[in-house]
Amino acid sequence: MEDKRQHLSENKFLLHWSCTLLLSFLAISPSTQAFNYGEALSKSLLYFESQRSGRLPHNQRATWRHHSGLTDGLEQGVDLVGGYYDAGDNVKFGLPMAFTITMLSWGVIEYGNEIAGAGEYAHALEAIKWGTDYFIKAHTHPNVLWAEVGDGDTDHYCWQRPEDMTTSRQAYKVDEKNPGSDVAGETAAAMASASIVFRKTNPHYSHLLLHHAQQLFELGDKFRGKYDESVRVVKGYYPSVSGFKDELLWAALWLYKATDNEAYLSYALDKANEFGGITWSMNEFSWDVKFAGLQIIASMLLVEEKHRNPASKLVLLEQYRSKAEYYLCACLNKNNASNVKRTPGGLLYVRQWNNMQYVSNAAFLLTVYSEHLRASKLLLRCDRGESGPEEVLAFAKSQVDYILGGNPKATSYLVGYGSRYPQRMHHRGGSIESYSEKKGFIGCTQGYDNWFHRKGPNPNVVVGALVGGPSEEDEFRDDRKNFMQTEACTYNTASLVGVLAKLHSFSHM
Repeated sequence: MEDKRQHLSENKFLLHWSCTLLLSFLAISPSTQAFNYGEALSKSLLYFESQRSGRLPHNQRATWRHHSGLTDGLEQGVDLVGGYYDAGDNVKFGLPMAFTITMLSWGVIEYGNEIAGAGEYAHALEAIKWGTDYFIKAHTHPNVLWAEVGDGDTDHYCWQRPEDMTTSRQAYKVDEKNPGSDVAGETAAAMASASIVFRKTNPHYSHLLLHHAQQLFELGDKFRGKYDESVRVVKGYYPSVSGFKDELLWAALWLYKATDNEAYLSYALDKANEFGGITWSMNEFSWDVKFAGLQIIASMLLVEEKHRNPASKLVLLEQYRSKAEYYLCACLNKNNASNVKRTPGGLLYVRQWNNMQYVSNAAFLLTVYSEHLRASKLLLRCDRGESGPEEVLAFAKSQVDYILGGNPKATSYLVGYGSRYPQRMHHRGGSIESYSEKKGFIGCTQGYDNWFHRKGPNPNVVVGALVGGPSEEDEFRDDRKNFMQTEACTYNTASLVGVLAKLHSFSHM
């Protein structure tokens, strides 16, 4: 009888939570506009096809794109064809590309059923595999990872479609003598998380990814150093400001989730203090700064680890949870000391350049943690009071609604979604007549002269791109030159996928 009563009690709790959440979900929107989260999800996944490098497949849906970067790695004697361009340029930057794949994979791990329910599961797996196939190529030896193809300086002199590139395609690597613990750690996290995604549908591939992930983690841990000291051309574009310790902790936790090997959890706990996992209180989560994400993963392990680990380990997981809650409370404006700023329209605002990356990342972490709170029947403990799972998710939803058009400008910042969205996105391929329409070569300066400076809308819509977004006063200038606001990046959209799937599932309750 005891078990039945407990089961009945849990059912009542879930029913109450679902009803409360549905009411909160319907009531919290900052505008009366109804958003089609399923459509936004489909468009978000389509975006990754616009960013593909390499030989495009027959089922390519972004048909304005064509093959590009087909000789990548040739000068160095390796095959580095494939992967993703990070933003509106034609460089393949390893660190943000790996973070993109980690976040896409995390979204599928948490919300695979919801993504499948929206009919987008195959596209989500294709988006992940396009990245992991490239990482397998880039990891040419246990202690060698090719971390970048092309360089920002020469690339930025030209405004060319990727199909026409005449800029340098030199490749740069990290190894024992040129350490890059951050890029090795993030790529290990990407491959470990992706190995979980492919475990059922492609077990052989999953095993291969895990093998690479373990070798890359060892490379990063054994030969420690920041990758921007080894690959100096990256400094002006994706410097590792937070260092490499967060990536090593992050990779260890993903490897633990992928393998259930206690050695990886022990690593994350033994180095929790030395590497800042339980000392850094964060207000942001990004391609560079992983602390908030790894703190949330560690804190969610606390419930399941209670039956498996000694009290000393649980104390450390509790300390991780305290830091995770600091971040979440900062987003909810419930810390006494430091909170994330908001625009007058209610958007989280971290910094001027590409602020939307922080918004989509926060929305994802809040959504994931709301699920954790619901499942474990816990409340988020903040200085200014407790928050239940419905409040946490409702705030995440408010950020997504702002992105989709529930904002003072009544414009969508997800390109191709809604009736109003940015028309002059800072994107080389998007702003020049497509290769399928005009196969003639467009030169380096010709692109600037004929296309970059045009006043009209881009000829190609980069559907699903999440642009940098508005200022701290909710102002937005749709201008190709205004790259801080009109450029989009793969890691902006990656975090949005899981949240959109979750919101879509609720809107169809």
